[in-house]
Amino acid sequence: MREKIFEYVKKKYGAEPDYPFKSGRTPIAYPVLRHEDNRKIFALFMDVSMDKLGLDGTEHVDIINVKMGDPLLADMLSQQTGYFHGYHISRGNWISILLDGTVPFEDVCRWIDESYVVTASKQKKQKMRPPKEWLVPANPKYYDIEHAFDETKEIDWKQGNGIRTGDTVYMYVASPVSAILYQCKVTKTDIPYDYRDGSLAITALMKIRLQKRYKPTKFTFDKLKDEYDVFAIRGPRGVPHSLSEALKK
Repeated sequence: MREKIFEYVKKKYGAEPDYPFKSGRTPIAYPVLRHEDNRKIFALFMDVSMDKLGLDGTEHVDIINVKMGDPLLADMLSQQTGYFHGYHISRGNWISILLDGTVPFEDVCRWIDESYVVTASKQKKQKMRPPKEWLVPANPKYYDIEHAFDETKEIDWKQGNGIRTGDTVYMYVASPVSAILYQCKVTKTDIPYDYRDGSLAITALMKIRLQKRYKPTKFTFDKLKDEYDVFAIRGPRGVPHSLSEALKK
């Protein structure tokens, strides 16, 4: 199963086995899989005696060690057939999985994916996360946002921290409008830009495409405050679940 896993990981993540423990020119049979950027290990392969796993016999078997994000999940899995608390890695929510077919290949890959995400760098985790929804403020005193989409469906906008391609932004237009006017999809991020004016600094832009318009009386600030507990929109912020559901109707 090792070779199948190597093929799976190379195809999905571009990672190939690394042999950090060497004896002369010959690596011992403990390959690891690492992230390219932070060099953290997300999978460690070993062959161990069955009795060291609490099984009957002294025959050697292949195992893979992977890291879980939730200690309860790691504990739950370790109680199932083919799973064990991390062999030689007792801390950090690591588990060991038999590679003799006891655990199906698809399940092994699922936990490799989990370990890949858990051990990824902050930047990589941000890119891998599911799409998010944001409330983004716009000041009509500085930009005619009320007519921004009159002649085009896509505009450039200041990119807020954490916003990624594929996210949804709801444009909240400040006073005198004081309401959400648009739902947009982020189509591109990290566009270099350099603008500075007093306390205002813009270093990156994003492209947003119009998907839906709202009447200025639909989602007013008073309604956001009274019905959805949104009391301030001074910068990009998450969208409460109840408001998200209402915006999608």
